[in-house]
Amino acid sequence: MTRRLKILMVAAENDALPGFKVGGIGDVIRDVSPALVQAGCEVQVVTPAYGLLPGLQGVRKTGSVNVMFRARQEAVDVYEVDNSPAPGGVVHRLLESPELSRAGPGQIYCDDGPDAPFATDASRFALFCGAVAECVKQGHFGAIDVIHCHDWHATMLLVLRRYHPQYRALQSIPCVFTIHNLALQGIRPLRGDDSSLAAWFPKLSVDRNVADTRWPNCINLMRAGIKLADKVHTVSPTYAREIQRPSAVAELGYYGGEGLEKDLQEVDARGRLFGILNGCDYPQQFAAVRMRRPQLAQLLRQELWQWIGKDSSVASAHYVADQRIGQFRDRNRQVLITSVGRVTGQKVRLLQRALPDGRMVLDALLECLGKQGSYLFLGSGDRELEQFLLAASVRHENFIFLRGYSDTLAQALYGSGHLFLMPSSFEPCGISQMLAMRAGQPCLVHRVGGLSDTVQHEYNGFSFAGDTAEEQAQQLLVNFKKALRCKQRQPETWNAICRAAAESRFRWEDSVGHYLTDLYAG
Repeated sequence: MTRRLKILMVAAENDALPGFKVGGIGDVIRDVSPALVQAGCEVQVVTPAYGLLPGLQGVRKTGSVNVMFRARQEAVDVYEVDNSPAPGGVVHRLLESPELSRAGPGQIYCDDGPDAPFATDASRFALFCGAVAECVKQGHFGAIDVIHCHDWHATMLLVLRRYHPQYRALQSIPCVFTIHNLALQGIRPLRGDDSSLAAWFPKLSVDRNVADTRWPNCINLMRAGIKLADKVHTVSPTYAREIQRPSAVAELGYYGGEGLEKDLQEVDARGRLFGILNGCDYPQQFAAVRMRRPQLAQLLRQELWQWIGKDSSVASAHYVADQRIGQFRDRNRQVLITSVGRVTGQKVRLLQRALPDGRMVLDALLECLGKQGSYLFLGSGDRELEQFLLAASVRHENFIFLRGYSDTLAQALYGSGHLFLMPSSFEPCGISQMLAMRAGQPCLVHRVGGLSDTVQHEYNGFSFAGDTAEEQAQQLLVNFKKALRCKQRQPETWNAICRAAAESRFRWEDSVGHYLTDLYAG
């Protein structure tokens, strides 16, 4: 019998535990870990506890480690969540100390503003990685065959593994690094700041492999992962190719290597770069949540009022949404456009672009939709972009901006919508388009990254592209009109596209097969 591969996942998020997710990392950790177990591996996942231990069931302390951090001993406690699926399930571990939860209970990421980007987070995750290194060295996690680090938050572990004399024994353990979003790189000063490499580990001597290529007096933790890992992994094949080209955002609207393209070209030339599409869960008993307009309007209002009840005053976004929901309920609209996602520049920027006639894309889409349909957008994030969406909802009766998130509401939008709109400027993989397709809702997407790998134009959805941001904006509108015409005038073609979307499969079993043969072997 072949020995079971023992894998340690190191990440900032883990959606298998309540409160431990912000974005796509949490989704991936939640889903890929049990898929690896099903493939015969033993998997442990370790994240910071973020002060959430009191709200978790079945947690037990299994030990503690001392980490020399900022020239003093930091005690970090090690916990295991006992209610993880057993036997043979994923083991979920949490590390806790006052420093790791200093941002407040449940605060996974902090916003330090433009003057000190990543400062608080980089310090917390540097300590977290030091504690993981100490745990591995002392055997708290047992024997480990592969350490799998996710995004820049986990890469200080690779820095310590390479350069710290106390952790050189970890070099015998192969390390994989997954890039979930190259745009966020965790850049901090090498020295001269409370949140710097020299402040965290004063005696640590590093070389230019971890220095930022643009600011050589800074450490780039994303670059450290690319340079120091044995294998580098992106979450879709197309994204792996895109990031080997220089970014040209202003000129071409192209998001590429973000300054790290030469490093990525180098690891690709050495056979160390792998693009593997993330998977999606397809339960045997899955049934899409389909609601008629009155029922959906009632759910929208219920969720909205729950958000309103959490504050002492009614936010403008909630007030406008409540008005628009009433109009949505009372008027017969045949087409429902949906979007679910974080309100970030990545997701919204193309909707803000000006067309040759001076209109913004979002205004043009809503005018094109007119009285025949409504557009529901669920999400929150950047305050300025939230304001942009709110202002559009004020101008257009057929646009409802729901500022917040509810999984119940998201599932209803995936199942009840007719066309899912996802015009991301870049998309490492994307999960929302897979969830919409799983529910039988075709998507209109920008042909980039994982969107290109999942949506086939006029087969299981619609896509657009362009050589500049201006062309991309125009093509978004052109293909939006094409999709509407298809639904209204070509019912057989539309139904075939809906069926193809529902039948498309991006299984974690397939992704895990590539993990085992490409990332973890040799």
